[in-house]
Amino acid sequence: MRILTFLDGEAPLLGVVTPRGVLDVAAASSALAAPGPPATEFFRLGLAGVEALTALVERAVTAAPALSEPWFHEERALTLGPCVLESGKILCVGLNYLEHAIESGAQPPTTPVLFSKFVNALAAHGQEIALPVVAREYDYEAELVVVMGRRAREVAVEEALEYVLGYCSGNDISARDLQMRTSQWLLGKTLDGFLPIGPYLVTADEVPDPQALSVRCWLNGDLRQDSRTADMIFSVAEIISYASHHFALEPGDIIATGTPQGVIFGHAERTWMKPGDVVSVEIGDLGRLTNPLGPAVATARSGSVG
Repeated sequence: MRILTFLDGEAPLLGVVTPRGVLDVAAASSALAAPGPPATEFFRLGLAGVEALTALVERAVTAAPALSEPWFHEERALTLGPCVLESGKILCVGLNYLEHAIESGAQPPTTPVLFSKFVNALAAHGQEIALPVVAREYDYEAELVVVMGRRAREVAVEEALEYVLGYCSGNDISARDLQMRTSQWLLGKTLDGFLPIGPYLVTADEVPDPQALSVRCWLNGDLRQDSRTADMIFSVAEIISYASHHFALEPGDIIATGTPQGVIFGHAERTWMKPGDVVSVEIGDLGRLTNPLGPAVATARSGSVG
C-alpha cells in the first residue's frame, strides 16, 4: 500500500492511494461501518493496523463504482501532510555512505553514527521550508527513511526487517554552520521543517529489498546526488538491530538511514541553498518528494534569555 496523510482544515486524515483515487480512511470507515484507524493512531498501531486497513481498502474499492464516491479524492486536489504522524523517535544515521564520509573529511565509521531530530522537523511533500536567519549554510541530504511497525528490542540482523512498517523518501535538510558549531550536530539538524518525508509511506511488503533502491536528489532541476542504497556502510537491517540493542524502537519511530555523496558540504566551491530554490528527492519508486525553500521567518521576541 501507498499511505499518505492529508489535511482537512488543520486536522490530519489518513489516505491510501488506489486506482480509484485516494481513499479517505475516515470517510470510508464511517460510510461502510467498517473499522479503520484514525490518522493519529495508525502509526502507533504499526503492523497491527495494516490488516484492518487493507480490508477497508478492498471493501471501499469494491463498493465504489467511481471516483465520485465521497470517500475517494483526487490526489492533486489534496494538501498533503508528512506521510508519518505521531512519531515517538526520529533517529538519523550519519556518514553511512563511504564516499559521503570521504567528501566530508571524516573517517568511515566502524559503528553506526546515530543522532536525532525532533517532531518539529517533520514536513510534507509540497510544503515550503523556511530558511531562518540563524544560519546560512543550508544543504540537502537525500535519504531512505524507515518507519518501524512493531516494538523492536535486541533483535537480530536477520530478523530486523520483519519489524518495518514501511519506507519513504526523506530529505535530512542541514544547516552546516550550526551543525559544525559544536561536536553535537543536533542544532543544525532539527530546525522547523528540516525533515520533509513523503509523499507516501510504502508498506514493507512492496519493498522486498531496501538495499536495492536508487537515491537521487535534484536542486533546481540539477541532479546533485545519484547513488544506491547498496552503497550503505551499514544496511537497514544492521541499523535497526544495532539501535534496538541500546533502546527499544516503537511503532511509528522513524529512522533516516544516511545520505550518499554529492551534498553541497562536499564541494570545493559551496553555493548553499537559498530561498527560491526547489529541492527534490526520490528513493527508488517510493515517490518524489519536492519542497520549495522560502525566506527567513521573523519571530517575535517575548523576552530575553538570561
